[in-house]
Amino acid sequence: MIETAELPSLVARVMAELKKRDVSGSLSGNVASPTAENVSIPTGSGSEVDRSVAAAVLAQERWHREYDIRRRTKIIARLREDMTRHAEEFARLSLDETGMGNLKDKKAKILLAIEKTPGPEYFTTKAVSGDNGLMLEELSPFGVIASLCPSTNPVATVINNTICMLAAGDAVVFGPHPGALRSTLRTVELVNLSLRDSGAPFGLVSALSEVSLEAMNALMTHGNVRLISATGGPGVVKAALSSGKPTVGAGPGNPPVLVDETADIEKAAKDIIAGCSFDNNLPCIAEKELLVVNCVADKLKRCMTENSAFEISDPALIRKLETTVLTEQGTVNKAFVGKDASHILERIGVAAPEGVRLILVETDESHPFAQEELLMPLLPMIRVPDFDAGLTAAKRLEHGFRHSACIHSNHVKRLSDMAREMETTMFVKNAPSYAAIGVDSDAPAAFTIATTTGQGATTPLSFCRTRRCVLSGAFRIV
Repeated sequence: MIETAELPSLVARVMAELKKRDVSGSLSGNVASPTAENVSIPTGSGSEVDRSVAAAVLAQERWHREYDIRRRTKIIARLREDMTRHAEEFARLSLDETGMGNLKDKKAKILLAIEKTPGPEYFTTKAVSGDNGLMLEELSPFGVIASLCPSTNPVATVINNTICMLAAGDAVVFGPHPGALRSTLRTVELVNLSLRDSGAPFGLVSALSEVSLEAMNALMTHGNVRLISATGGPGVVKAALSSGKPTVGAGPGNPPVLVDETADIEKAAKDIIAGCSFDNNLPCIAEKELLVVNCVADKLKRCMTENSAFEISDPALIRKLETTVLTEQGTVNKAFVGKDASHILERIGVAAPEGVRLILVETDESHPFAQEELLMPLLPMIRVPDFDAGLTAAKRLEHGFRHSACIHSNHVKRLSDMAREMETTMFVKNAPSYAAIGVDSDAPAAFTIATTTGQGATTPLSFCRTRRCVLSGAFRIV
């Protein structure tokens, strides 16, 4: 990071570059290449938002005008290589800082973001020729993006968004979550080292070190920020939508998983445990409640308890679990978000079996465990008489967020019926929920699931504008 003593010279340099603009807004000179110590936007007193956005404006114009697809692809490939070397460090840092999740799965998420986030290769040009000539539609960058990050997936979100946004031709200023500030800043620092070594413009990627409501509001409403990407809770997304800027907004979820009598029960049990316990249930797409047709419920439960799930059936222990992981108001006790199943069990006086990954509790649909998005490896199991009743309950429990849902069934019509009825952005059939974000599937990696604003699982296309060019009477070859 840059020391406070270096601020005057760097700010002067950025302001000097801004003064080189002519009235049309184009640059008459180039931004100086960063030195070894200037690998991120400066921190300290003053308007950090203004400094970061000013540098991003300059960098983005160069990135868009001077760096073609081939050059961007090469720089992003180098970025992937460099980030891979730090995956273990990133995972440990974010786990130590947030206290949520587990090391193995955090590293897996980070590697997923590095390896499977789509890049410049994702773009195509649409061309239509006809009696009147030729129409072209191409994708163009927005410019400078403000990206608000969560504490649940800070590193993976930064890497995923960086690759998508740079591939799209944009620059980005990240707004870290206060609970994941160090891991976010460290990720951005190492991203900048890689970009510097590849010859990318200085200021293309930065992050605010002043984490406050005032700073976030200043970033979102800044005149040179053209788009906001908000990954986090409903409050963050609402603030972004209130900014008046185009917004890529994630939203809340409460994903149900439904198992019917035609499913491969042993596989379903293993898949549900794998998805629900992945990084201790922090991903927004993870299974949050289990609905199972009654005639196979006992078998499913047995298969789950044989594969690292631990059932709590004693009413007194269930009550103790409720008062531990929920507040007096029935909402989630944030002290247990993302904690290990063993940690939760120990807090209620239960000796956790070795290797336990998931706590299973039978409830009814109205129970807070089913109604609230717990974000912890605690799964309520609800018996239903048949598929139709299960689907109806799943729709109620998803609360109309249209975020994510899963099904385990070998009945083709039911697979289709649930997908149509749920209308969720992410829908997974006969696999762990994490297949939706690219784990053990052919889906591209995504850590912003834009349900509120409709873009879905974000890709580079999410951070572009569509521009049309029409040529009359030419370029037809037939």
